[in-house]
Amino acid sequence: MSKSAMIRARIEPELKNQVDMIFEQLGLTTTEAIKLFYSLVLLNKGLPFQVRIPNEKTIQAFQDTDEGNNLTKCKDVKDMFDKLEI
Repeated sequence: MSKSAMIRARIEPELKNQVDMIFEQLGLTTTEAIKLFYSLVLLNKGLPFQVRIPNEKTIQAFQDTDEGNNLTKCKDVKDMFDKLEI
């Protein structure tokens, strides 16, 4: 099949650079990564990962952490595990 369709997108340069370095470590070009993504969308008949709108409890947790409310603070790792009871 002829490769003649073009995809054009604008993206923040820093995000592109960081992701390109990851692609390089994986041995992929940006074009190969996009083709892989498209192939997975086709295979899954949708996005190859879950995309969800957070529920009210999750939204509240995001707001609390952003505001520094309802946080459990730990002195160290041991204290954290003790508080988690593990």
